[in-house]
Amino acid sequence: MTTMTDPHASTGSQGFKLSMLLNDTRYRSLTFQFIALVAIIAFMAFVGGNLVRNLAEAGLNISYAFLGEPAGYDINQRPIEYDSQSSHGRAAMVGILNTLIVSFLACVTATVIGVFAGVLRLSNNWIVARIMSVYVEIFRNVPVLIWILIIFSIMINALPAPRDFRGADASSSMLFDMFAFTNRGVYAPAPEFLNSFGSAALNWLMVIGALVLSFVVARTVKRWATTKQEATGIRPATWYINLAVWIVPVALVLFFLGLTWNFPELKGFNFKGGMQVRGSLIALWFALAIYTGAFIAENVRAGILAISKGQTEAAGALGLRPNRIMSLVVLPQALRVIIPPLISHYLNITKNSSLAIAVGYMDITATLGGITLLQTGRAIEAVLLLMLFYLTISLSISAIMNVFNNRMKLKER
Repeated sequence: MTTMTDPHASTGSQGFKLSMLLNDTRYRSLTFQFIALVAIIAFMAFVGGNLVRNLAEAGLNISYAFLGEPAGYDINQRPIEYDSQSSHGRAAMVGILNTLIVSFLACVTATVIGVFAGVLRLSNNWIVARIMSVYVEIFRNVPVLIWILIIFSIMINALPAPRDFRGADASSSMLFDMFAFTNRGVYAPAPEFLNSFGSAALNWLMVIGALVLSFVVARTVKRWATTKQEATGIRPATWYINLAVWIVPVALVLFFLGLTWNFPELKGFNFKGGMQVRGSLIALWFALAIYTGAFIAENVRAGILAISKGQTEAAGALGLRPNRIMSLVVLPQALRVIIPPLISHYLNITKNSSLAIAVGYMDITATLGGITLLQTGRAIEAVLLLMLFYLTISLSISAIMNVFNNRMKLKER
């Protein structure tokens, strides 16, 4: 009587052989990946060595000492303290913050617009659905640079100049005597701290720390409520606890720092004091948001259509209203389809923010990759830093969104 033998068992008994790296399917893919990695490293080493040799022959070398030299130019939108005598490194930091600010604002606004338009595209109201369809088709098929220039031109020509606010009715031209909308931008009250402990950045770090603490405590309260519900079947009311958790720590920190407001006032031909949000920032922000929102709307519509109609019908049979069905049943399930392409749209917003130079908004491309590069002649160093910045931001966005995407996946029991 013959016995069957396991081929893998016999292979294991013979020990490992080098031929198995190519012949054995268990190791073949790893072998090819290792060969590809070695080839890439060798190619990069060759290119880098060739670059260093050519620079040495030309009497040049890669150096980042220029970041400590005075920049010698002004930046119109400054989230941190900066003047023309600050270093190129400081100018690059201002550009980085400007890029992050407009990217964050555009991502949030585009998400809101995209979800709103995507849901309304499926509305039973024919007019509303057609209007949203027109919005999507128009903004998707026109380059974002055109929309940036259009919105910027509208702001310049439609809004009044600061000098038009002079006169007896100047205060009535301002919204709540606090906000002024001009062709130079929007002037708004700026927060200030009377009890400053160190730099302004340290004060804001204390505020952010309070928000992080509130978030951690709120998550703890949510887990406690979930555990209580699983044990008793009744979920305790936690809204008043969450309200206190979010308000009390931040309010205490702001009171401790002595929060006050600096209001804009018209002095001469321009407003002084307060905070100015320049028209270039607003134009770039809204153009990126409206343009990308059209793409997100299509992803939202596709995600909603991917959900079986039986889910909607079952929720309706339970007596839920249509808006509750959409927010509690359909959208949470549609997120599994919506989030993966949403990551790409967030990355595109960050990269498209480099078009800011078209309207004079000083982002990282305009500062480090523009004026600093031209003044110092350090093209290789500036471009490498730009690549590193955009690569870091893109990988960070992908990592954060992938964590959120994994939480939305269906989990088998």
